[in-house]
Amino acid sequence: MFRDSYNGENKKIFWHEMWRDEFHAALEDAPVVVVPVGSIEQHGPHCPMDVDIVGPFYMAVEAAWRTEGYPLIVAPPVWSGFTHYNKGFPGTISLRIETFMDLLQDICVSIHENGFHRIILVNGHGGNDAPVRVVRDVLAERNVFVVGFSWWKMVEQEMLEWGDTDNGSVGHGGEWETSVQLHLREHLIRKDLMNDDVFPNPFSEDLQSFVGFSERRRDTRDITGTMGSASAASAEKGERIFELAVERLQRVASEFHEQPIRHYFEFGSHCPRMQS
Repeated sequence: MFRDSYNGENKKIFWHEMWRDEFHAALEDAPVVVVPVGSIEQHGPHCPMDVDIVGPFYMAVEAAWRTEGYPLIVAPPVWSGFTHYNKGFPGTISLRIETFMDLLQDICVSIHENGFHRIILVNGHGGNDAPVRVVRDVLAERNVFVVGFSWWKMVEQEMLEWGDTDNGSVGHGGEWETSVQLHLREHLIRKDLMNDDVFPNPFSEDLQSFVGFSERRRDTRDITGTMGSASAASAEKGERIFELAVERLQRVASEFHEQPIRHYFEFGSHCPRMQS
């Protein structure tokens, strides 16, 4: 599934493989830079630790390979995220929220200072979802306008329509995350340990859509660390949703490429001097 990096003949898509003069050349064509964001954390007994970074990274890579006409560049992935609540199981590496948000801001500012002003943060970890959007909004105050979202936001309606068990939720090692991994790296999924589990919300059912505690994977019903129905996952489902996510990421990048660069004082934060 995964395509090789630069081999001397194909195009370069990775930031870390580019030569200095190639950065100058890329800037001539309104480039877009995608920063995959994720985490290293437990994903039930059947998945490896890197589920949440592998998804957005592969999506970004595939979108970059398929894009012609302008440079779509994949930055080194941010593999560490805010995931303290997964420490009830081994393998999890978590950052403090301040560290995570500072890291993302510094990366985006650095990319911006190199002249690359169209930046997309594609996240694959639930605990990073809100922080990524906060970073997006904080960066705007520094005149750095980025787009930031979680990959499943691109395909929410289809996950609901095409899914069998998890009501359209991306879950945690459940139907959709496991399906994507089965499509990308079936050899790393322990099918004999795929399971169905839920994170119980103790509030009344009519309140659960807006009331709940921070997720604690050790509290899942059957104490598996899974949230959702991995047993409903399939490589076919994974391929279908992955391909759609790649297509939509390409569209986001293409429309971003066509837009003029934004500047802070054009968007309501500067009050022009009144004319006498």
